[in-house]
Formats: sequence, C-alpha cells, structure tokens
Amino acid sequence: MYSTTKSVLAIIGGIIVIAISDSLSDAWGMHMADESDTKISEKKVWESTYATFFSKFIFTFTFIIPFLLLEVLNAIIICVLWGILLISLFSIYISKQRKIPYYKVVLEHVTIAGIVIIAAYYAGVLIRIFLN
Repeated sequence: MYSTTKSVLAIIGGIIVIAISDSLSDAWGMHMADESDTKISEKKVWESTYATFFSKFIFTFTFIIPFLLLEVLNAIIICVLWGILLISLFSIYISKQRKIPYYKVVLEHVTIAGIVIIAAYYAGVLIRIFLN
C-alpha cells in the first residue's frame, strides 16, 4: 500500500480489509476442509472455524498499531520486523512438531515472506506508475 500511496488512511483501510477478508476466507477454507473429514465432529468443525477467524483477525489487526503511533516509514519497518518475528516463532513451533531443525524452517518461511514483501512493493510501484 505504501508504494502505491503514501496515505496512512489507505494503509490502515487496507489492513482492515485484509483482516476481515483473509480471516473469513481462511476460516471458510478450514471449515470446508474439516467438514469434509468425516472423523471430525460438527462441534470441532465450528471450533476450528472460529479459532481460525479470530486468531487471523487479531494478528492482522496488530499491524495497525504502529501506524497509529509512528510515522509511516517507521511503522512499516516495525510491521516488517513484527511479521518476521511472528513467522519465526510459528516456524519454530512447526519445526518442533515435525522434529526438524528450526533454522531450516525459519529460513524457508522468512525467505518466502521476503519475496512476498518485495513483490508486493514493486507491484505497488507499477500500479502507481501506470495509474497516475
């Protein structure tokens, strides 16, 4: 959002839209996947659906806080660092569950996140160039 527009309002609006739409779509996907598994009870299906929605919504919403407290560039840096920290912590958890070295999982996931950040930035630059 920043590479397309320098507007804090647009960035916060984008985060809110992502918090709602991504959380709902992931919760719906979990619901459908769990519902197709005949071994999972209806209660567990709904627990999984709600847990997915609320956890994704809350985590995504935390990215608004830096934009309310800091200048835009500082907020972006904090959000990138916050995202890398979250990805690293979840990756360590996953590596322990799978009993594999944590650094491999962290490196893989942080690298993918870096690629996503760079691609999104340059997509925003291209949008700004072609639509201005």
